[in-house]
Amino acid sequence: MASELDPSAAPFAAPQALPSMPPMAFEPPPPATQVKLLSESAKAPTRGLAFAAGYDLYAAKEAVVPARGKVLVDTDISIAVPAGTYGRVAPRSGLASKHSIDTGAGVIDADYRGPVKVLLFNLSDNDFKVAVGEGCTADCGEDSKIYTPDVVVVDQLEETVRGTGGFGSTGGFGGALPVMGLASAGATGV
Repeated sequence: MASELDPSAAPFAAPQALPSMPPMAFEPPPPATQVKLLSESAKAPTRGLAFAAGYDLYAAKEAVVPARGKVLVDTDISIAVPAGTYGRVAPRSGLASKHSIDTGAGVIDADYRGPVKVLLFNLSDNDFKVAVGEGCTADCGEDSKIYTPDVVVVDQLEETVRGTGGFGSTGGFGGALPVMGLASAGATGV
């Protein structure tokens, strides 16, 4: 007589399909970014594609970015980003790669309620015209929590593969990467 614990003693029943459960969200969706239109020509930010990292911001007034110069472009919107986040104004890749247009001063703090202007730099030798309603930059709503850790002065930092390799070092333009080593950092509080 076979033991009840012996799997060869009796055949197991075929597994039964469990009823499917609806997808569960463990965190509530993030709060919406509020946008106030300040003029007739103002346009709310939009996403170009479903998985775009940010929203396009649009010029509310015509502007010309002079060759090798800069200009503040009016969007005529005010934005209230959720607490604990910030808006980051980033260059549009097409404008950067095709026309050498870059952005500067790109942080919209959660407590800022004034009009959003976009600082555009023209790194080319040709003036660049920005038309009303034209996407002039991208606003990436950084929804990760802002973490402001304590600052601690140390005698030595933990070593990494990158080490002190700066601009271009990970793309092969900055010389050889340092050899990874182990170091203990002596920390002192500030």
